[in-house]
Amino acid sequence: MKPTIVLVGRPNVGKSTLFNRLTRTRDAIVADMPGLTRDRHYGTGKLGGKPYLVVDTGGFEPVAKDGIFHEMAKQTLQAVDEADAVIFLVDGRNGLSAHDKVIADHLRRSGRPVYLAVNKAEGLNLGVITAEFFELGLGDPIGVSAAHGLGVRELIDLVLDDLPDAGDEEKEALHPKFAIVGRPNVGKSTLVNSILGEQRVIAFDQPGTTRDSIYIDFERSGRRYTIIDTAGMRRRGKVTEAIEKFSVIKTLQSVEDANVVVLVLDAQQEISDQDASIAGFVLETGRALVVAVNKWDGLEQYKRDWIKREVERKLGFLSFAKLHFISALQGQGVAALFKSIDDAYAAATANLSTPRLTRVLLAAVQKQQPPRNGLHRPKMRYAHQGGVNPPIIVVHGSGLDQVPDSYKRYLERCFMDSFKLQGTPLRIQFKVSGNPFAER
Repeated sequence: MKPTIVLVGRPNVGKSTLFNRLTRTRDAIVADMPGLTRDRHYGTGKLGGKPYLVVDTGGFEPVAKDGIFHEMAKQTLQAVDEADAVIFLVDGRNGLSAHDKVIADHLRRSGRPVYLAVNKAEGLNLGVITAEFFELGLGDPIGVSAAHGLGVRELIDLVLDDLPDAGDEEKEALHPKFAIVGRPNVGKSTLVNSILGEQRVIAFDQPGTTRDSIYIDFERSGRRYTIIDTAGMRRRGKVTEAIEKFSVIKTLQSVEDANVVVLVLDAQQEISDQDASIAGFVLETGRALVVAVNKWDGLEQYKRDWIKREVERKLGFLSFAKLHFISALQGQGVAALFKSIDDAYAAATANLSTPRLTRVLLAAVQKQQPPRNGLHRPKMRYAHQGGVNPPIIVVHGSGLDQVPDSYKRYLERCFMDSFKLQGTPLRIQFKVSGNPFAER
């Protein structure tokens, strides 16, 4: 079991920058504004001599009684409870604040080992800027610069020296990774919490609460999964803040990183062009898809019938995806949703044998031949699998560069029906065999 190191501090002291430094990634969004990180963000530590997990947390406001900062504080306290060690980050340029003293008091009571790091120390006298932080009573302050790497290796080595080794871990088998996507405020974070059975991410009645993509590993019925909570995606013209633009980019990256995407729709609103746009992007990436129409509880029958017609009319191009009507808040329909996620993952990663693919191809051609191109008709000889997630089928033959899209769609349906590939799109590529007499 890898030890867990949690980064804690008031807003804008550089926790996300340190997270990116320790994980050697850019997974956490970084900008010069307080309150950017809101949920816990897990990553694998790459700096240091031992394997470990590092957790970025939102700016800690323990005195907040309600609102988004109260929810952020609850997330931070829960992360501290799960920690093997805590790095308490303070701002060396702004100096010691009353806020730092309140956080230090909370951390002392937690009983976890706490390491005090004075950030933004580049170009300054370390002895001078760390001196006032002895007042916190958390041991010797360590001067670091998360942005420039100053003292970071020394800090993490000190933390890891006091932690037990993770031991030899067997290489983990591949497991389903699915992303929850949709417009703002459709209930994505509520669905994540319902799936996990805990308040793992902040679900708040305010669009744009989630700003980053949060990766969470968990087990269900003995099987491991990774769920990705993403920021809501607005229409391009509505995205004005630079931070929100970064959030949309992170969501698009998460879709490409996932095996399966759960598109969440709001049953209490009409299916918008933005819903169709998000679905189109998922289809373009080739990811397996499950559609969840949320907030289904309490709707009158005429409203339910209307939204079903809306989905069929505006999202008809997603006919391969399983459709579910759920209530994330009440937990209704979540178990059935998981069955479709498993089925979609299995379809997206299926291994398709060449003999059977060829038999299905020849049967499809016998039933309906491709249209002629002038005097010649394309000839299809055999097929094999060219990739997964999405499944790619390569068809070999002659004259295939003139096969129309309508016939390609016909072949896609034949393969999907024969192999029962529910929940994933399928790609067909034609490869034209060379003419051995071309140079004669």
